[in-house]
Amino acid sequence: MITLHALTKIFPGGVRALDDIHLTIADGEFFALLGPSGCGKTTLLRTIAGLETPTGGAVRLDDRDVTALPPGQRDVAMVFQDYAIFPHMDVTANIAYPLRIRKVPCAQRDAKAAEVAARLSLTGLLRRRPAELSGGQQQRVALARAIACHPTAFLFDEPLSNLDARLRLEARTFLKRLQRELAVTTVFVTHDQAEALALADRIAVMDGGRMIQVATPAEIFHRPATTFVASFIGSTPMNLLEARATPTGLQVAGATLPLPDGLTGDDDLTYGVRPEYMTLSPAERPDAFPGTISVLENLGTHTLVTLETPGPLIQLVVPEGDEPPLGTPAWAVPRRALLYRDGTLHTTR
Repeated sequence: MITLHALTKIFPGGVRALDDIHLTIADGEFFALLGPSGCGKTTLLRTIAGLETPTGGAVRLDDRDVTALPPGQRDVAMVFQDYAIFPHMDVTANIAYPLRIRKVPCAQRDAKAAEVAARLSLTGLLRRRPAELSGGQQQRVALARAIACHPTAFLFDEPLSNLDARLRLEARTFLKRLQRELAVTTVFVTHDQAEALALADRIAVMDGGRMIQVATPAEIFHRPATTFVASFIGSTPMNLLEARATPTGLQVAGATLPLPDGLTGDDDLTYGVRPEYMTLSPAERPDAFPGTISVLENLGTHTLVTLETPGPLIQLVVPEGDEPPLGTPAWAVPRRALLYRDGTLHTTR
């Protein structure tokens, strides 16, 4: 179990990379740190690893306070974005390097390297050097090196970002299966929300050195706690529309919708609805947003439709073959929406 208490990191110049982080990661959990570049997620990972010294707070691994311990005494393994495997060593030597540092006899560490390599389909590559390997093979070597020393936790810093799209999908499936088999606590840093949603048991969305929301992938997708999380999560961004509660109903993008419970009028809100949770109607409806079809984007099995309204642009997803012609009038019907007050989730309708 990894426990972070009041963790703070301030770099020279007053840059607050981590701001009072409190977090507990369960034993065996796959936990993702998600957020835009510069939000503090890599600094947090490096602080857990011992590569950064916190300005304040504590890091605990199970019942050990490791805040002041150097990386080598923490019993964690880190896989870096660029893999950081040694170019002058072959695959066997790279995998066995942590065991060499621990002064394990040569025969034993080579046998362990061969065992782990077989598990990751690297047996035929043991005598090759990194320059002779593909990106996916180098990534597996870095994983094998991390596994060989039986750490109490894996720390992954965007390990899939250097792979092409197809290989990234294959590596994602492989990584999730491997983590389930090993049952090792894993902290995974990424800026790719699709990776976080697919891999993690829980996700922390970070911004400005703070954790904005910590929850399961399903909860973060369906009930983002703030408009920042709502706009960041989803393969197509959530529509966030200005809304006003009036005595006659909720005024949003040219439509008048029923007032949700707890609203009586004279309230400025943000109305959030995902493109996947909207349908198109060719006929006028009072509960739909009116507009004109301005853009069609092919997503394969679906099409992303942009509806130009008198106010904001609204996007929705329709099945392949159901695309309306460009320039035609249409009405977007919301099926599941969220309401935010002052940027924070207020209610679901």
